[in-house]
Amino acid sequence: MTAPLLSVRDLSVAFQVEGGTSLAVDRVSFELARGETLALVGESGSGKSVTALAVVRLLPYPAASHPSGEILFDGKDLLKASDRELRKVRGGDISMVFQEPMTSLNPLHTIERQVGEILSVHRGWSAQKCRARTIELLTQVGIPEPESRLGSFPHQLSGGQRQRVMIAMALANEPDLLIADEPTTALDVTVQAQILKLLKELQARLGMAMLFITHDLGVVRKIADRVCVMTQGKIVEQGETARVFSAPEHAYTKKLLAAEPKGLPPAADPEARLVLQVDDLKVWFPIKRGFLRRTVGHVKAVDGVSVTVREGQTVGVVGESGSGKTTLGLAILRLISSEGRIAYLGQDISGFGFAAMRPLRRDMQIVFQDPYGSLSPRMSVLDIVTEGLAVQGKTLKAQERRVAAERALRDVGLDPHSMDRYPHEFSGGQRQRIAIARALALDPAFIVLDEPTSALDMSVQAQIVDLLREVQARRKLSFLFISHDLKVVRALANEVLVMRDGKVVESGPAAQVMSRPTSDYTRALLAAAFDAEARALHAVAQ
Repeated sequence: MTAPLLSVRDLSVAFQVEGGTSLAVDRVSFELARGETLALVGESGSGKSVTALAVVRLLPYPAASHPSGEILFDGKDLLKASDRELRKVRGGDISMVFQEPMTSLNPLHTIERQVGEILSVHRGWSAQKCRARTIELLTQVGIPEPESRLGSFPHQLSGGQRQRVMIAMALANEPDLLIADEPTTALDVTVQAQILKLLKELQARLGMAMLFITHDLGVVRKIADRVCVMTQGKIVEQGETARVFSAPEHAYTKKLLAAEPKGLPPAADPEARLVLQVDDLKVWFPIKRGFLRRTVGHVKAVDGVSVTVREGQTVGVVGESGSGKTTLGLAILRLISSEGRIAYLGQDISGFGFAAMRPLRRDMQIVFQDPYGSLSPRMSVLDIVTEGLAVQGKTLKAQERRVAAERALRDVGLDPHSMDRYPHEFSGGQRQRIAIARALALDPAFIVLDEPTSALDMSVQAQIVDLLREVQARRKLSFLFISHDLKVVRALANEVLVMRDGKVVESGPAAQVMSRPTSDYTRALLAAAFDAEARALHAVAQ
């Protein structure tokens, strides 16, 4: 038999913690052949990403160590490789798409510079050749008008577009092994299908192997040849994808396959107090060209959108990446400039500046899409969760701060004893819970939730949906819930707005939009989301 490209044997990963060591990965073993796709699946914190980072030696050494195991790539043990040898392997023979693109992309460098740097370092190409290849890569991953995006910075792209840039960077040198850590997390269902198709096409052409890390079991079914199921640092089941899905053997695998957001939102009360009224909101970004930087046109990110949110209810905003969902949420909170009327509790805040909005920030909160990018790495969880209280002028003694943080952390299902730890010590899903806790600490009346479950595995998504329902009912919170995951929107939203190219193409009660859509675009989104779901449920039932 042909030797595997990657062979991980009896690998363990331990981290130094106060009072000893913590075992994050416990004697895992798997092999990956050229041209094959192996999926590592499991809940947040199961050890998937740590295993992947260990393969390319990107763990925080010497705090991290390997009590046992070896990692053989093309016959060479990477655990024994020198730094010089590893630099040749990383980005050339092995590339990686990280889970959080905003923290992986340099905020000070343009997209052209970041993609081109990989080609320049590993291939020694000229700037002109790097530019041509960069345009080609951006086209392959579905970035519209790639030439116009070369000068863009990461913050000027949507979450999905940033993830596509990360994939373009990883594929730049046509690696032998691509490690993809949640590469479709930030993507809507239609773009997700395009990216998966692209990866499969490139894999077939290049003979590339893929180690695919995800919590989305629908993605696993579409792309993986074999599956390893992880929990608590161990692989509890592995085998052919079809077999694992149709006849799971381990109880944990069965639990994962059965997990999804369930139930329906509480019935909407048409007489409930009006919390937010938005009329004809517009956010247009000027396009400047020429030496004098004259405005030659506008990007109409939000173009004439109206929204009504009542007390204790949820309005879901869905649409593809770049449709204007996040921009709408930021404009409503007056975090970016806009035109149109925004009324909060009957008060017109459309013209409010920074100072005028500050007292309202306590009542109007936001949970951002990228939890790691929105949490300060230099602040403990205690400081992060209670920072808003201090900003709003609420003076608390040390013990009172800890009590406030404890309450918020318990609300989101986190151990209050973890409040003295830092964001990098948590998994992606746990960081998102910290971000939700920070918003809840101020007892707001209205929260914009921007993809709050996109970084979470299926079972934790279900828990967060239940959590948001419970907190909403107890505190009578109003949510603007932005998401590309229609299953989560179906479970939470009373009303739904479907956006495309900055405009609302369909809106109405969630049950009506989900069951009887009138727009072809909405029908396409629903088909992409629920047809795959129906096939997966059918396979499990068989």
